[in-house]
Amino acid sequence: MSVTIDHEPLAAEELGFRTVGQVLAHLQRDNRLVTNLLVDGEEPDLDRIGILRQSPLTGHTLFIETADPRQMALAVLDEVGQQLREADRLKHDAVDLLQRDRAFNAMEKLSGWFGAWQMGQESILKISQLLRIDLDLVHVDGRPLRELLDDFTDQLRQIKSALEDRDFVTLSDTLTYEATQTSTQWRAALAAVREVVEN
Repeated sequence: MSVTIDHEPLAAEELGFRTVGQVLAHLQRDNRLVTNLLVDGEEPDLDRIGILRQSPLTGHTLFIETADPRQMALAVLDEVGQQLREADRLKHDAVDLLQRDRAFNAMEKLSGWFGAWQMGQESILKISQLLRIDLDLVHVDGRPLRELLDDFTDQLRQIKSALEDRDFVTLSDTLTYEATQTSTQWRAALAAVREVVEN
């Protein structure tokens, strides 16, 4: 039996571990997130995780790489912050193009803007799931973060409606005013989530 975790051997037998599940439980108690798992040099079928957990360690080589979920979350928050700064630039460019009657070019910029915002929202939701953060308890400007997420979804619907109606004046106004306020709120939301993750 050979168990290696983050390139360091683990004395599994001395710790009384007999199954893969006991090793995984040990990592979970240490608040480590398994990012890579090999059994005898092969990736196991994770659809059969229950059977894998019951598998004995004897006669097998187990290689595991882990990460600290909080460090992963902080790295994701940094990336989301960068993407949102880029989204602000794309939004500004889109508004400028709309005001110059270049709607087609503006739509290209808006596509990138949408993608960045959706990625940011998904990232916040996934971080909250990973670290078991209740978004109703994270407040931004006195409001639960979940409400801000809902507001943002409503704002995207308004933008989509303006696009479908080809109402570029309303679209430009929404992007200039409401979306700018949303950007400010999102920066505050990222800071609030970061504070929860760090603490």
